[in-house]
Amino acid sequence: MASDASGRIDQHIMSLGDWRGEMMSKLRKVITSADSSLTEEWKWETPVFSSNGNVVAMGAFKEGVKINFFKGASLPDPHHLFNGGLDAKTSRTIDLKKGDRVNEPALKELVRAAVAKNSAKR
Repeated sequence: MASDASGRIDQHIMSLGDWRGEMMSKLRKVITSADSSLTEEWKWETPVFSSNGNVVAMGAFKEGVKINFFKGASLPDPHHLFNGGLDAKTSRTIDLKKGDRVNEPALKELVRAAVAKNSAKR
């Protein structure tokens, strides 16, 4: 299943054909390199990365790319990456526009915290 999902994600990224695809490709590398327990899945017509449950989803929209942390509200965000969904009960998002830079070490730290949060609930 993981390879099928990875193939769907590859197709999705290539089908974008613009900066959003490049951004999603970069984000995918950062997210998957953060923790070896993460599995790529294809849910809700979007890439989802899971470890003991959903951790992060990534989506392309007309104006940008969104990274959704399913349990973002309960994660520390010392680098202030979250800039969307701040009023949501459980999730938080990072909304990226064309030309935005990604703080890769901080994003990896956030992904690792999200994986740890999922592991702790078990």
